[in-house]
Amino acid sequence: MSSEIDETPEVFRRIIKAMPTAEAMTEVISMGEIQSILILARGTSDNAAHFLKYLIETQIGLPCGLTSPSSVTLYNSTLHFRGTLVIAISQSGQSPDLVQFATAARHAGAKIISMTNDAQSPLAELAHLHLALQAGPELAVAATKTYSAQLFTSYLLVAAIANFPTHETQIIHQTQKLVASPHLVDAAVNACDRNEEIVVLGRGFAYPNARELALKIQETSKVSVQGLSTADYLHGPISALTRKTQVLIVAPLHLPIGSIDEAVTKIRPQVDKIFWVGNGGTPQGNDIVIAGAYCKDEIATSIVDAISVQRFALEFAKKSGFNPDAPEGLSKVTLTH
Repeated sequence: MSSEIDETPEVFRRIIKAMPTAEAMTEVISMGEIQSILILARGTSDNAAHFLKYLIETQIGLPCGLTSPSSVTLYNSTLHFRGTLVIAISQSGQSPDLVQFATAARHAGAKIISMTNDAQSPLAELAHLHLALQAGPELAVAATKTYSAQLFTSYLLVAAIANFPTHETQIIHQTQKLVASPHLVDAAVNACDRNEEIVVLGRGFAYPNARELALKIQETSKVSVQGLSTADYLHGPISALTRKTQVLIVAPLHLPIGSIDEAVTKIRPQVDKIFWVGNGGTPQGNDIVIAGAYCKDEIATSIVDAISVQRFALEFAKKSGFNPDAPEGLSKVTLTH
C-alpha cells in the first residue's frame, strides 16, 4: 500500500500521455445529444464517482446522478436511456453487476464511457470510449493509486468537455511533495484512538475524500467509521456526537468561504479532538492538522489531498496492529451480482 501510494505521480504522468484527444472525448457527448449523465460504480470507485458528479454539475451543468445497478440485476427494469451518457468507473472492469447494467444501458440507447485499469476488461470493451487508468498492478487490497487515477482522469475528461484550463504540472509536483513527506500523518495517527468513535466530514469537492477516508479506515483497521457531508451531518447524525468522538474534517485549500463554518461551530464545543486533513478550514488551539496540497484551485487540491487521506489510513492501520495490504475478509476484486 505504501509503495503504491508513492507511485501516484508516475501514474498521473502515464495518464496524461495516454488520454484520448479532446475531440475524441467530446465526440462521445455530441454524437448522442446527451441531456443527462449517470455514473456507474461501486466501493472506492463510487467515491471517485461523487467527485466526477461534482465536476459535471459545476463545470458542465448537465443533470448528473449515480446509478442503482440492482435496478437491472435484481429487478430486471427496462431502461430508456436515449440521450444519456453512462460513465462506468471500476478498477477491474469485471464486476458482473456493473457490466450487466452498462450492457443494458447501451442496449437502451446510452453512450458509454468507461474508466478501468484493464483495457481488455468487459467494461472497457463494451464502452464507446475507454479511458485507461494507467495504474498498473495494484496488489494491496485497499485501492490507493487507482482511486487517485480515477480522480485525475475524471478531471481531465471534464476539462476536455467543458474547456477549462488544467494544472497537471502543479498537481504532479504537489503529489510528489506529499508522497515524499515521511512524517505527514504522524501527529494525527499518534493522537487518534481506534477505540473511540471516528467521524469523517467534508463538503463539496472534499466530500468524496471524506467518504474515501472513512472507507479506507474501515477496510484497513476493522473499525466502523462514518463518512458524511457536513451538511448531512447537521441534519441528524450530529445528535450522536459525544465528548470522545474524534472528528476528522477534510478541508482542502480554497474551500469555499463559509461552507463548513456552521458545522464546525456546532461541533467544536462538544468534542475534545478535531483533526483537519488539508490546508483549508479553521484550525484552532489543540486541533491537529494533516498537511495537504497547495494548488491553484479547490478541484486540483482535492485530487492531491487524496494522498494525505491514504497515508493516514495506512499508518493508522499499522499503529493498530493490522496489515493494511491484506485486510481480513476482503479481496482485491469484488464480484457483486
